[in-house]
Amino acid sequence: MSGVRRGDVACALALCAFLVIWNHSFADRMPGTRETDTLADILVGAEAVALIWRRVAPRLVLAAVVVILTVYLLLGFPYGPVFLPLVVAVFTVARQLPWRSAAVAAGVAVPVLAMHNVSDGLAWTDLAGLLPAAGWVAVPFTIGTLRAQLSETAERDHREAVERGIQEERLRMAQEVHDIVGHGLAAIKMQADIALHVLEKQPSIARPTLTAISSSSAQALDELRTTLRMLRSADEAVASTPGLADLDALCRRMRDAGLRVRVHTLGSPQTLAADVDLAAYRTVQEALTNVLKHAYPKEALIVLENEPGALLIRVTSAYPADATPSGGGMGINGMRERIAAQGGRLSAGPATGERFVVEAWLPAVTR
Repeated sequence: MSGVRRGDVACALALCAFLVIWNHSFADRMPGTRETDTLADILVGAEAVALIWRRVAPRLVLAAVVVILTVYLLLGFPYGPVFLPLVVAVFTVARQLPWRSAAVAAGVAVPVLAMHNVSDGLAWTDLAGLLPAAGWVAVPFTIGTLRAQLSETAERDHREAVERGIQEERLRMAQEVHDIVGHGLAAIKMQADIALHVLEKQPSIARPTLTAISSSSAQALDELRTTLRMLRSADEAVASTPGLADLDALCRRMRDAGLRVRVHTLGSPQTLAADVDLAAYRTVQEALTNVLKHAYPKEALIVLENEPGALLIRVTSAYPADATPSGGGMGINGMRERIAAQGGRLSAGPATGERFVVEAWLPAVTR
């Protein structure tokens, strides 16, 4: 029985047993022109057993239930819970089929069920005779339709949430690649400019500069490979994700590129959660990259202030009037989004004394 659920089998058999027992115990108290017998047991049993296939073939099951129930009523057997299989079948049709198809199937069921009224002497034009049949169909149909709409809404919301998650992950990866490549290329460009400037007059100085270019390139490629591995292995990515513990290495690379960097740490350093630690590192990295590309003189002061439950990062540099840091791309905007994603806040702009200050506040969520 491909597609049949065990729960449906159990429920159908339980309903079958209930209807048979009810017929023998309480049917004599209900209106009817004929006492229950073996044929009545067979009909109610078949009606209930048909529900086993209600999810596999909802239209056929509804048709079978309607025909069996109509025969039962035409033979004059008593009313009662014999209508329960009809309720389940109509609900299933409304729940699983498109609304138009379900409405047609349910609509056809009403006049078929009303046939027993005609046998009792009522005319087809007597609308009052259709009301009981219509009620047994309309109520479960309405409930099933509402349930289907709620499920569709929930599924649509789930799909949209998944799409948003995928898009956010793509943006996060794009930001990572931007930070790594942007930082690496800025350092390489600065070092290459120095090497070209001194190559002919002072070749002895050009050699270490070219060595620094090679080192910066290798470091950028290593970080890029690590970021791309995040798509394959989350554990490996977390293990190799940079943080403030790598700040000394970052400052060394920036000094090799020609940027004078000083670092002041206030308070006792805190062990940050991986996401917060990465956000802090990338913020400093992007701020230094902007200084390297835009500021003159090429110098920056980094202050890490450890507050109770928070970390304050401040990067101060020169800000000549003719320089324009990359605030319209993924630079400062990317820093702001990264910090906000961790529940922090970031400000970046000119300060007194022709300075440019990037200041980020992060909640110190520890590991």
